[in-house]
Amino acid sequence: MRISGTTATEIADSVRNLIASGELAPQALLPPVRTLAPELGVNRNTVAAAYRQLVAAGVAETRGRGGTFVAGVPRLAREGAGFGGRLIDLASGNPDPELLPDVLAAVQHGEYRQPLYGTPAVDPALAEWAAARYAEDLTGSSFRVLVTNGAVDATERLLNAHLTRGDAVAIEDPCFLASIGTLRVNGYRTEPVAVDHAGMRPQSLRAALERGARAVVCTPRAHNPTGASLTVERAAELRAILADHPQVLVIEDDHFSAVSAMPYHRITPPGTTHWALVRSVSKFLGPDLRLALVATDEGTARRLEVRLSPGTMWVSRLLQHAARELLLDPEVQELHTRARTAYAQRSASLVKEINARGIGTPAGYRPDGLNVWIDLGSDAREVVDALARRGWAVRPGDLFAAGRAERPALRVTTATLTEPQAREFAADLAAVLDHPQAT
Repeated sequence: MRISGTTATEIADSVRNLIASGELAPQALLPPVRTLAPELGVNRNTVAAAYRQLVAAGVAETRGRGGTFVAGVPRLAREGAGFGGRLIDLASGNPDPELLPDVLAAVQHGEYRQPLYGTPAVDPALAEWAAARYAEDLTGSSFRVLVTNGAVDATERLLNAHLTRGDAVAIEDPCFLASIGTLRVNGYRTEPVAVDHAGMRPQSLRAALERGARAVVCTPRAHNPTGASLTVERAAELRAILADHPQVLVIEDDHFSAVSAMPYHRITPPGTTHWALVRSVSKFLGPDLRLALVATDEGTARRLEVRLSPGTMWVSRLLQHAARELLLDPEVQELHTRARTAYAQRSASLVKEINARGIGTPAGYRPDGLNVWIDLGSDAREVVDALARRGWAVRPGDLFAAGRAERPALRVTTATLTEPQAREFAADLAAVLDHPQAT
């Protein structure tokens, strides 16, 4: 391996060529600045500038005094994987299949014509339906509706439309796994914002903004992993803080909207320049229907349209057709009502059972969504292993940490949990907490 060049750009290009040829492998340590500079006959500042270019481009990563390394592909935790066998799955984060509609029937229903290039990127009937629903929650705001390939795709596109690598993004801590992955893959810095039973904590958000966060990603209700939802008072506090930072991009990920048992409370203040309210259909129409509706300001809409036009990369009109037919179907709306009630009852049942066995939850904690968060006083990984020996698959809370994992906890998916299972799980959890090493 021989790095060459006399300018920062030439040195950076040389390193990139060595990576592309395989001579520098992922996680390889680059020569220290003080060593490489005399070898190349250049000033140390020139090599340091080259390394900064590589880090900014996502090609390398710095580890402080540990040096600069070739960046590898991030290893990311994901939902819904690796929970088979004999364990009862309370870990996957999936919705109940019995509470999802028949997508194939929707595809075959209604009028669908194969679109050609030049067709509007958004199905007009779907856009009309979404605009009417959004208007109820965005009173006084002018907005446009676009369609993306799910909420994660929407968040990534929104961040990339306004930010550059190295910018800081405030996200909940603990946090949705895909949000953590999105920030890592795109090279954004994470500013963790602590979460309690009522959502983002105001002082923590203020601190993240004061440290330079240029965007905020917030889940207003059914927060994954904790199940927390913003109260009207908490939302007002967050709006007041964000009002002092009108330049910050605000993204609200309302992923559980149609089947949430809690009201939506907006955190975006009137003066915010760029914002978006994202509503995926995955939790109530099905994970394979990769579609999210995005209400956003005009400036952001124009930026997104560049990448979502029929001439380049629009969301399948077949998927939009299916979503439209399902959302307009009275039977599907009734199914959503049943799902809303069922999910709320299942999470409440688990909270009731664990509370009855002396496992406390915060006052006012009323989980919404598919998961319940259980704070622990002992090592979560040991508890997870002990529960697995008793037949239960759950996830440790540190997996969802956006910052340092300082909160031992469990995330329990209650989407398909029956009342007998809730009682049995609570009894096993209580026994494990008394004797973590017991089988």
